Amino acid sequence: MIICDFCLLRSQEGACSIGLNIPKTMKCREFAPGIERFCAKPTDFVSPNQITDMARFFGLEKTELKKVKIIAERRVADESCKVS
Repeated sequence: MIICDFCLLRSQEGACSIGLNIPKTMKCREFAPGIERFCAKPTDFVSPNQITDMARFFGLEKTELKKVKIIAERRVADESCKVS
C-alpha cells in the first residue's frame, strides 16, 4: 500500500497527475485524500473516527492524517446540511 492509493491526484495509470514521483513512504507534500479512496460505497462511511482509524492503520500520520481528518469531518458537515 502506498499513500497514492488514498490520493485524488493519482491518475488511472497510477502516476501522479501533477508529476510528482511516487513516494516510498506514507508522506507526500501534495497529498489530497478523498473519502471515496477509503470507502468503496458512500454507505460504508460511518463516522470521521472510522476514517481516521483506517488512515492510522495504513500508516498515515502528522500532516497527512490531519488532511484525512478534515475531509472526514467535512463529509459529516455536508451530510448534516442535506438533512436540515
